[in-house]
Amino acid sequence: MRYLVAAACAAGLAIGAFGATAPAFAADPIVLKFSHVVAPNTPKGKGADKFKELGEKYTNGKVKIEIYPNSQLYKDKEELEALQLGSVQMLAPSLAKFGPLGAKEFEVFDLPFLFPSVEALHKVQTGPIGKRLFKLLEGKGIVGLAFWDNGFKDFTSNKPVKVPDDLLGLKIRIQSSKVLEAQMKAYGAVPQVMAFSEVYQGLQTGVIDGQENTPSNIYTQKFYEVQKYGADTNHGYIGYAVIVNKKFWDGLPADVRSGLEKAMHEATEYSNSIAKTENDDAMTAMVKSGKTDFYKPTPADIKKWRAASKPVWNEMSSRIGKDLLKEVEKEVGAD
Repeated sequence: MRYLVAAACAAGLAIGAFGATAPAFAADPIVLKFSHVVAPNTPKGKGADKFKELGEKYTNGKVKIEIYPNSQLYKDKEELEALQLGSVQMLAPSLAKFGPLGAKEFEVFDLPFLFPSVEALHKVQTGPIGKRLFKLLEGKGIVGLAFWDNGFKDFTSNKPVKVPDDLLGLKIRIQSSKVLEAQMKAYGAVPQVMAFSEVYQGLQTGVIDGQENTPSNIYTQKFYEVQKYGADTNHGYIGYAVIVNKKFWDGLPADVRSGLEKAMHEATEYSNSIAKTENDDAMTAMVKSGKTDFYKPTPADIKKWRAASKPVWNEMSSRIGKDLLKEVEKEVGAD
C-alpha cells in the first residue's frame, strides 16, 4: 500500500478516504510580466491594466499578469533586450524602437506628416502591411500582438515655436530613430537622443531645450511644468507595438494563449478608443494650468511644416524601403 501512496504522491495525487485520487495541489499560475515606461493614467497604461483584467479572466486564473509602469523594471533602452532574454514576457515599446533592433521598416511610422488621420493609420497597421511588419520580428525572438495608439505629437520648448525656423539651434529630445534625427535636422534643430525617464530632468536643468510628444505624455510626465511654450503641430505619430517573448508565447497551452489573444483584442480596442480623449483632456488641463503657452499653427504655418518635412521622406526612403513607403503613401492617400 505504501508503494501506491508514494506513486500517487509522485504523480501529484492524494488518496481520499475511499481510495479515490484528487490533485494534491493546484498548479501555480503562469506569471506574465508586462513592463512599460509610461504612467498608468495614459492610454498605454490603461490598456495594460485592461489587458491584465481581461487576461486573468479569460484564462480562468491560469495566468497572473503583473504590470510594471514608469520604467519600474527597465529603462526604455533596456527593455527590448530584457524581453529577448526572457527576463520580462511582454512589452509595449514605441515603434521607433524597432529600427535600432534591425527592423528599420517600422520607422515608416516616424515620418512627419505622413498619416493624415488615425483612421488612415489603422488601415496600415491592421492590414497586410502591419502583418508583414510583425513577421519581421519573429526571427528576433519576438511575436507582435497588436498596435496601440498614443496619438500625434506636439512640440514643447523654452522659446516660442510657430514654424520650423523657430527650432533653429534648439536641442530637441528624440527617441533613437534615424528618421527622427533627420526630421530635426531638416527643421534646423539639434537632435538629442535621451531615455524617456530622463526627459523631465533634462528639460528642468536645460540639458535639452525642448521635446516632442503627445499631450497625454507631456501632461502625465509633467513636462509642461518645466516648459514655457508649446506648439500644437500634430506633426508625427507615437504608437506602440504590444510584443511578447516568442519562446514564452509558443510554449503556452493552446487554451491559455487563446484566452490571452481574446484579452489583447479587447484591450486594444479599449486603449485605441480612449487615446484621442486622453490627449484632448490632457491638452485642456495644460492650457488651463497656464504653465505652458500652446500655439495653434495656422494653415499657412502647417504648409511650412509640411514643406520642411517632405524631404525627410525622400532621404529616408532607401532606409525604410522605397516600395514600402510607396505602398503606405498609396494606402493613406498621402501627398
